[in-house]
Amino acid sequence: MSGHDTSSQLRSVLPFEAEPAAVRDLRRAVRGQLTAWSLPAFADEAELAVSELAANVIKHVGRGSAATLVLEAAGGRLRVELHDRSFRVPVLSSAACDEECGRGLHLLAGMALDWGTLLTATGKAVWCELSADPELRCRRVQRAEAALANYRRELGAPLLQSRSAQILEESATDLIADLLHWVSAKGGDPDGLLDRAQMHYEAETA
Repeated sequence: MSGHDTSSQLRSVLPFEAEPAAVRDLRRAVRGQLTAWSLPAFADEAELAVSELAANVIKHVGRGSAATLVLEAAGGRLRVELHDRSFRVPVLSSAACDEECGRGLHLLAGMALDWGTLLTATGKAVWCELSADPELRCRRVQRAEAALANYRRELGAPLLQSRSAQILEESATDLIADLLHWVSAKGGDPDGLLDRAQMHYEAETA
């Protein structure tokens, strides 16, 4: 993956074929590019975003279909775009396991500052913006609480006092376990993910 700096904006474009093996290659390429840009704080969330976006292309557009990953970094934010040749736009709905873009899209919406879709001349782009700004931690905590409350509803758990600390911690444990299963199913390393998440958290709170 190659990038260049234009007026303080870093940009990298990577065409690929939507195959399961390509998802692992994309994760490595993203981490390598962010390291080269001296932006390692984005790496964990960017890997998760790219993994989910690429997996959705494989599942809903088709294996072997042409796609392009675009990374743009500027102003303390990272924009991740994944272009494909389908005009079918994903919709954020209830996250049952068999629904299109269900849990993955909820995950994307929960960790990103913003996300959306763009129709292009040849298909669509699904994008999200990430930030490593410490001042935005409060917003991320609020997003996490909302995601956990929503996760609890999806499991059919009682909603009464669903935002109490104890219940949200129990939901967080279940959600983390689900995410580890998700990472394993995508061919990733659950233990490595936990280690990176811990290092990422410690670096942000230092």
